Amino acid sequence: MFDYLIKGGYLVDGTGAPGRLADIGIKDGLIAAIGKLAEPASETFNADGLVVCPGFIDPHTHYDAQLFWDPALQPSSLHGFTTVIAGNCGFTLAPVLPQNVDYVRHVLARVEGMSMEALVSGIPWTWSSFGDFLDRVEGRIGINMGFFVGHTALRAQAMGAEANKRPASETELAHMSRLLEDSIAAGGLGFSSSQLSTDFDDEGNPIASRLAAPAELIELCKAAGKGPAIGVEMIVDGCMRSFSDAEIDLLVSMSRAARRPLNWNLLNADASATQRIARQLELSERARRVGARIAALSMPVSAVQAESFLTYCPLHMLPDWSKVFELPVDERMRQLREPATRKWLFERANDPNAGAVGRYARFGLYTVGETMSKENEGFEGRKIEDIARQSGKTSFDTFVDIALADDLKTSFWAAPVDDDTTWANRRGLWDNEDVLVGGSDAGAHLDRHCGATYPTRFLGEMIRGRKLLPIERAIQKLSDAPARFFGLKGRGRIAPGYNADVVVFDPARIDTGRAALVNDIPGGSIRLTAEPVGIIQVMVNGKVAVKDGKPTPATAGKVLRSGRDTESTALRESPSRVR
Repeated sequence: MFDYLIKGGYLVDGTGAPGRLADIGIKDGLIAAIGKLAEPASETFNADGLVVCPGFIDPHTHYDAQLFWDPALQPSSLHGFTTVIAGNCGFTLAPVLPQNVDYVRHVLARVEGMSMEALVSGIPWTWSSFGDFLDRVEGRIGINMGFFVGHTALRAQAMGAEANKRPASETELAHMSRLLEDSIAAGGLGFSSSQLSTDFDDEGNPIASRLAAPAELIELCKAAGKGPAIGVEMIVDGCMRSFSDAEIDLLVSMSRAARRPLNWNLLNADASATQRIARQLELSERARRVGARIAALSMPVSAVQAESFLTYCPLHMLPDWSKVFELPVDERMRQLREPATRKWLFERANDPNAGAVGRYARFGLYTVGETMSKENEGFEGRKIEDIARQSGKTSFDTFVDIALADDLKTSFWAAPVDDDTTWANRRGLWDNEDVLVGGSDAGAHLDRHCGATYPTRFLGEMIRGRKLLPIERAIQKLSDAPARFFGLKGRGRIAPGYNADVVVFDPARIDTGRAALVNDIPGGSIRLTAEPVGIIQVMVNGKVAVKDGKPTPATAGKVLRSGRDTESTALRESPSRVR
């Protein structure tokens, strides 16, 4: 007798094979049988006219904190995600000593845009080691989670107050290596780090991992490779612009040292950046020549994005804008009123070497979101260029003036990059073996960024919109492809013996609903979200986690631990040298 039976759905199993009508029998959290099934079940779901497929896997999130006040991990679970990878960019909640908790909180608040009130009141901080942290998470999450071990946390534990001030000594590096080995032995998936030059803590100091010399990164990758790690995650400036030779050498050396795949975030398929994209993909080609492997993450659709002059967001990443945006609010506003400062900001924003962040300089295409002042009445929902045309000012001056009238609190919706050429560029990337679909950043920048909706919009486009991929291939990119890259056992497919992570959706309606700001974070902070359309049911390890687009109280998600829940992704060593 099955615990659960899904009858009559159109099965797309995740492998890319043609879909077919089939029943799915589930028992003890696993797929027990597929076909025309007559065996009775404790509960039966009629999936006639619906697509049944594996749960989706997000390779890049920052849900490390949110899981403590939102076990359902919204909105990811609502849009069909049954597994997410967290602990990215070197930021994790463990390992951590009591004296380092405040530093970790401030870095997460500053760089990843998390609410400080929530980080203080919403998280118990009752662990020290990485294993303690994983034990604390186990049994309290609605979907499956795996965690990389973050470089900044390792540095803070090994170096204390000096972590963000200088390179590590040999003794300190040995301490970090032991911490990393222990963390991976306890279930950490691998090593993550960042050397993004725009990342500073709340006191204006570089984040701790930015002080690491290449030798430190290589040594930590070697330490990760001693255990059952499944990979390395890294971000450098070239991820946003174009890789330098030194960055290529570093990333290739890191993958070789770990003998594991390395992934980086995020390859943007902008229509105007074909040279940048070619250079970024060259990284993977160089890696392959020496027996390493490097994959880029790339979003299949534009993320829902809101910008603000008040809080940290991609506007800070425009060339040199941080020099003004890092100022105290009063001084920031004074500078923004200065014609000379405005002229300089506009010129720097339009630097031809701005790379992927240059798309945030299309000021006329922003849509005004929430406003506060009388001067801005009637602007909500309107494009900046339309308001500018009516007022006789430039789009940039209009953009800044609206923000100043609201004491910088205005939210602006960034224009999606969805022209035909951009879609063609995305389509080309989907067939590249060195590109993984995904990278939502979910759990970070909650007040202005919502990337977790990408499966529903992507599937809607592929089924009813531009139809650039068959449904079988689109679902494979969302499920089996990331599962195989990360070596996740029993995930990513609907097959006998696999875990029953299952999505049921209506192909006639699947889509992403309208974005909205909601106030449901501890301390009263807001987050940007969007409801799913057409998601009928999501199952995690055989339990219904989402029903009719809403979360259930179920917490059947598992912590995915290296070794226990993963297969080896070790690469064969090559004697070749990087050329």
